[in-house]
Amino acid sequence: MKKIKYMLIVFFLCSLVIQGCKKEEELGSDPYADGKAALGISMSQTLPPVPAEGIVGTTVTVKATGLLPYKDQLSFMFNGEKAQVLSVTASEITVKVPDAGSTGNTSIAVGDQLILGPQFTVTGIIKNDITWKATAGTNGYVSQFYEMQDGRALVIGSFSNYDNKGIVTNINRIARTSLDGDYDRTFRTGRGANGSLSRVIEIGGRFIIAGGFSGYNQRTENISNITSLYPNGAIDTIKIQTKKKPTLTDTVTQKWFPKFNGGTNEFINRIYPHQGKILATGNFRYYVKRTYDKDNYDFTRDTVILDSTEIRQILRFNLDGSLDKTFRFDIGTNKGNVSANGPIDTYMHTDAANLEKLMVFGSFNTFDGQPAGRILRLAANGTVDPSFNPGSGVDNYISSLTYNATTHKYLITGTFTRYNGKPANGMALINEDGSLDESFNARSFEGGYPGFARQITGGLIVVGGAFKKYNNVTRNGFMVLTPAGLLAPGYNATGPFSGNLSDVVETKSADGKKALLLIGGFYRFDNLPYNNIVRVTIE
Repeated sequence: MKKIKYMLIVFFLCSLVIQGCKKEEELGSDPYADGKAALGISMSQTLPPVPAEGIVGTTVTVKATGLLPYKDQLSFMFNGEKAQVLSVTASEITVKVPDAGSTGNTSIAVGDQLILGPQFTVTGIIKNDITWKATAGTNGYVSQFYEMQDGRALVIGSFSNYDNKGIVTNINRIARTSLDGDYDRTFRTGRGANGSLSRVIEIGGRFIIAGGFSGYNQRTENISNITSLYPNGAIDTIKIQTKKKPTLTDTVTQKWFPKFNGGTNEFINRIYPHQGKILATGNFRYYVKRTYDKDNYDFTRDTVILDSTEIRQILRFNLDGSLDKTFRFDIGTNKGNVSANGPIDTYMHTDAANLEKLMVFGSFNTFDGQPAGRILRLAANGTVDPSFNPGSGVDNYISSLTYNATTHKYLITGTFTRYNGKPANGMALINEDGSLDESFNARSFEGGYPGFARQITGGLIVVGGAFKKYNNVTRNGFMVLTPAGLLAPGYNATGPFSGNLSDVVETKSADGKKALLLIGGFYRFDNLPYNNIVRVTIE
């Protein structure tokens, strides 16, 4: 009886396996049954169109076969923008570059099938500046191009190579150049900074550099994200006697330390000259300083005692690195003001009365314990400036803020959709009193958001980001808008931009043309390889 039951169970299980196999065969019988038949269209991606470049409205002929059966249903596009088809033959198609056309691949669409063609360069007002010397760019992020008082410039960031001049010996995070990008080998930085640099200023006969680093050239320690340099690029140091007591007899040694004795526990985003001192901002929590000359009873090391004082996000240094306790500081508690309850960035400018104003923005909803909608302004004494009233502010993160001294407008970008309750789609132009300038209207973005924007002289707005379309027009990460928020005619022929901008610097080319220096972390501009820094003319 048991044997019969066992055989029945085995038979039942085998039946289940067979049934499963049959179902599997039925489900997977023809995975390509719904595939679409090939159209038979052929278009070379390497054979250039005739002509290979031209302005909007240019008539262009592209070699292609197999188009005649679809001549009444196909669409021809320049970098995703539909063109007027003038004629179709057995071997080619002739089209006209559309008003919204920009540099990039051509393509043909039939229904939902796409055939890629060769690249076409749409020429416009913005052109690569052939007088810019640093054509190889950098191998890392560029955070600032600082024009010095002597007519040269400092380029700083996260790179270790500038214009391929650092292949043998690294150029670590700081380089001195001409205003046209020529590398200056006489700048004595040695091994440079051992971490990223964000900003440099000139004050008190010294350069002050800041960022996220702990050593510079031969001084491999005792730096906390900020230090001072001589004008020739060497670190500013001081000789100090230190003691240790391994036995009953004091041992006295002399060592060189960074003269700027002060810093922070975290990265410094920005520094500014401020009333003869140095204003620093970032998302740090503590000011730190070192004591070098106290007795040390440790046999193995000299004395370096690290002291810290709580002061969040915004602090002011004296020129020797000591903490200025007259600025945003409570002597009674020996702590700095509370600042924001989330990440901040800042932008400093002077107003019409030449008063220093510090804009604070980012992702926070309180500041110094009071409600704040991710944007506010501080007066010169460090208190919240009530003359700037953004109302409820924005409803999401602000990624960048810039100021135009001619128009007296702030321009912000980010992931927000409203400003003080009014529509503001990722960009907003703001008056000096904090009210929204409703003459500017940002249109729709697709594929991402604007990361940085600056209004240049004359009112045009240069924008970079991760977006793919603006106002339903293909703009791969870079565009120029009118003061009303529309694509500026003639300025938007450039092709795909890949990366992000940290700044747009108004300048001139070597032959005197109006130009823009674009810096940041990018590897492609106008669909060509450019590494983190490029200059273009705009006339």
